[in-house]
Amino acid sequence: MAANPKSLAKELSKRGPHSVLRGDLALAGQPGVVYTPAEGFNLPAVAFGHGWLTNVGKYTALFEHLASWGIVVGAPSTERGPVPSAVGLATDLHTTLDICRGVRLGTGRISVHPDRLAFVGHGFGAGAAVLAAARREVAAVAALYPAPTSPRASDAAAQVTAPGLVLVGEKSVGSMTSDAAAVAASWGGDVQLRVVEKSDDNGLAEGRRLIAALGIGGNERRTQQHTRSLLTGFLLHRLNGDKTYAAFSDPTAEIPGSVALTDPNSIDRELGSQINLLLGR
Repeated sequence: MAANPKSLAKELSKRGPHSVLRGDLALAGQPGVVYTPAEGFNLPAVAFGHGWLTNVGKYTALFEHLASWGIVVGAPSTERGPVPSAVGLATDLHTTLDICRGVRLGTGRISVHPDRLAFVGHGFGAGAAVLAAARREVAAVAALYPAPTSPRASDAAAQVTAPGLVLVGEKSVGSMTSDAAAVAASWGGDVQLRVVEKSDDNGLAEGRRLIAALGIGGNERRTQQHTRSLLTGFLLHRLNGDKTYAAFSDPTAEIPGSVALTDPNSIDRELGSQINLLLGR
């Protein structure tokens, strides 16, 4: 009997079966970090874009989590100033994927499959991931709580044909700092937009952040837990073709801690009561 989404979500919120290795992308000429399973061939890989004013070290637990489930993660540590370039980070995401795919990782017992690649990002980095995907065909894209960028990721999303996952925090629905609805509405291929229960768009980053002093969100364990399970399931299905996790690509599936919105254009500032109803509160 196949596992249901509830039990799968619980399982995927915990670390996977693989030991994890950490490396330095700078050794290949790109500032940043890389996390891999201790061994494995033809693995999937993602290039991850960080949020505004957020060090890649604030995503360590997320990177270790994905690697423990057999996914290589590379994260460039660039464009970290107060006025970053989304195009610049998108270019570095391309470079990072090329490194993961073409450079020898670990002790030589690790390789990446050239067709199992994805762009993933958070906030500002989610917009950069969409910009990157508009210029390069990959197997999947995940925009986690995307923030507005220049150029607009919502315009670039129309050129993205890869399957997409777009997340928005319940507390951020309708906010001017969220670009999730516009990105999902413009997507050129299959996409699901999920509202994450009791979450804020800035809650994914771990520990204390500089922008928390500005009153812009903070570390939220609930956000991190739900995001890990939703993202891991989506990537395992889309990159590995593992049908066990097909529900995480299905916008009609009921997955604990989130609700899928079938009409991104319906999101506005008056949707709070509707979201609460969908979430069963």
